Amino acid sequence: MTIDKPHWRTSSRSTDSGGNCVEVADNLPVVLVRDSKDRSGPTLTFAPDAWRAFVAHARSGRAD
Repeated sequence: MTIDKPHWRTSSRSTDSGGNCVEVADNLPVVLVRDSKDRSGPTLTFAPDAWRAFVAHARSGRAD
């Protein structure tokens, strides 16, 4: 299996966060997430379905 290089992107809202944001690479079989201030630091790995569920919940604004 050949794995492409991650294509990192930052949220368009990151300019409002004072530099406190994450970058996401979702062009691979898994979704990678890293701290934009520490690009050589650790990376979290999520299954695509789990990432989509997280994003949907975050967008809903629910606290549960």
